[in-house]
This record gives sequence, structure tokens and C-alpha cells, in this order.
Amino acid sequence: MISFLNLKAINKQYEEVFQEKMKDFLEKGWYILGDEVTAFEKEFAAYCGSKYCIGVGNGLDAIILSFKAYIEMGNLQIGDEIIVPANTYIASILGIMHAGLVPVLIEPDLATYNINPALIEEKITSKTKGILVVHLYGQLADMDAIIEIGYKHDLLIVEDAAQGHGLSFKGSHTRTFSFYPGKNLGALGDAGAVVTNDEKLAKTIKALSNYGSSQKYHNEYIGFNSRLDELQAAFLRVKLPYLKKENESRRTIAKRYLTEIKNDKIQLPFYDDTDSHVFHLFVIRTGNRNQLQQYLTDNDIQTLIHYPVAPHKQASMKEFHHLNYPITERIHEEVLSLPISSVLSDEDVDFIIQALNRY
Repeated sequence: MISFLNLKAINKQYEEVFQEKMKDFLEKGWYILGDEVTAFEKEFAAYCGSKYCIGVGNGLDAIILSFKAYIEMGNLQIGDEIIVPANTYIASILGIMHAGLVPVLIEPDLATYNINPALIEEKITSKTKGILVVHLYGQLADMDAIIEIGYKHDLLIVEDAAQGHGLSFKGSHTRTFSFYPGKNLGALGDAGAVVTNDEKLAKTIKALSNYGSSQKYHNEYIGFNSRLDELQAAFLRVKLPYLKKENESRRTIAKRYLTEIKNDKIQLPFYDDTDSHVFHLFVIRTGNRNQLQQYLTDNDIQTLIHYPVAPHKQASMKEFHHLNYPITERIHEEVLSLPISSVLSDEDVDFIIQALNRY
């Protein structure tokens, strides 16, 4: 069976250095907010072209803490509306809601699966104060158009880059990241970060993530306990220098899929052959997804569905159940993710392509 994502094989190449990091970690005896976290924050900020990075517990917390910090700073108020793509992973929407803000769902562009800028302005009201952009599946959203809209309407822009490690970002907006193990830059457990050029925002997020405290036992805010784990930071530091190579491997496989899969029953993703896509996922669409997925399973190819249920159809989102998002619903009914990673062999890729062309 060709696995969808062989995390054991991906991390095997770093195992010797991981063991050394683990030994150093145990010998230091400093388990929370130590040198590894500080070093990773500095290195990841530099990698992203940002001044500051704040390591947090996970990608969802990164979104919540960013919006909470903007509320503490007076840029947002409880109950403000934040525009967000309707077809995103539910964490994007949860992050808005947990911060006490109101998500306003916008349909995506069917070609790119990212938020459709042409539909944003019609949903802007006097309560709209921001846009949470999501670079879904690893593809850069249309930031030129979104930035123009944000500037025109004085909207805060935050980017959910949980699937976009290594993208060439546009502008100096605040960005949130997840280092969930399956990400292009994945930890060996939960981890996340926020990067920004805003010093006040960085300090506020840092304090909020540490019980609302920037000085021990002095609590300025009603805070959280969401800190990047020292050991995960050590592992992420090992892997960060190889992120560019990982992304290039994914692009190489994606280009083969795009040029060699030839089947009218399969809709391939949009790609303009630039660095605007890091292919966290390679997502195809088909009219009879269950049949195709079963066919691939029968041919020893594991696939996954990202995501089978649209956020506004989830049981937890009853307030959205009456809304109609036909493009989003179609996407969630048709998408199927193929295996793609740096440990996929040429022979594996050949096999997958041939199987799809026979379907």
C-alpha cells in the first residue's frame, strides 16, 4: 500500500539529530520556554521575512491569540465581523469564534479553492473589521486583490498559513502557522506560531500565551497557557533548514501529476508554475469520489478527503445551517487528496499516475 503520508519515513532522516537534541534537552533540564524556543522563534521569523515570531501550542491557538491580542490593543472589539472562506478547515472559523468575533463566510474561487476576492465587498458591513485569509492546501491566496480591499475598507488582515509553510508572502500582515506533524514543516506533536512585524502585537500575544503575563507572577491580561514546547522547538529547528527542499520535492511530484494524469473524469488543481504553491496537499475533484477512492484503495493507493463536511454543515455550527454555499458544498463533495511528499519514490508516482489514467 502506498501510504498517503509516511511520517515515519519523513522523520527517519532526522532521527540521529533528534536523538542528540533529546539528549541535550534532558541534560539541560529546562523544559519550558528555554533556549530552543527562543532560537526557533528567531530562525522562523527570519525564514518568513518577519521581525517577530511567537511560538504557541498549536495552529488554532495561534489564530485565537492573534485576534485576542488585537482586541486587547483596541484594534478589534468583541462582536466584530471577520470575513473568512467558507470552505476552509473549521479551525479557521473556530479561531474567530473563540476570540469572541463573528465569522462571515465567503465562497471560494472554484479554480484555486481560495477565498474569492470578487465576493468579499458585498458582505462588508459596518461591523466588518477584518479578513482572515487562508492559503488553503498550500496555495497563496490572491493577496493583491485582498490587500486592496482591506486598504479600501480599513480592514485588518490576518493570514492563516497553517498549510503554507515556505510561501512567498505579500505584505507585512500577521500570519499564523500550525506545525502539526503532517504539515510541510511538521513537529513530532502539536505546535504553532504567529509571525508579525508589529512589536506591540508580538509582545501582547507572547503575554497572552503565557497566562497573560510578560513578567512572572504579574498578569496583565486574562491569558492562556499556550506555549511552544521546548522539545518540539528543538525538533523544528532540525527540520527548518530542509523545508525548501521538502517543498521542491512536492512541487516536482505535483508537476508530474499535472502533466501526466490524463483522465476526463478527474479535475486537476490550478497551478501557475511559480512559488505560489507549496503543495501541502494535491487535491483533485471528481463527480463520484467514493467510487474513485475505493478504486485507488483496491489498487493499494491510500487517499484522504480534505474535508468531507463543509464547516457550515457541521453539527457545531447550527447558526449557519440555513445558509447556502453551493460552490463550497460542491468542493467538499468532490475533493480527494493524493499522496505527495518528499519520501514518495518515482516508482510510487508512476504507479499512482498509471492507476488514475486507467480509471
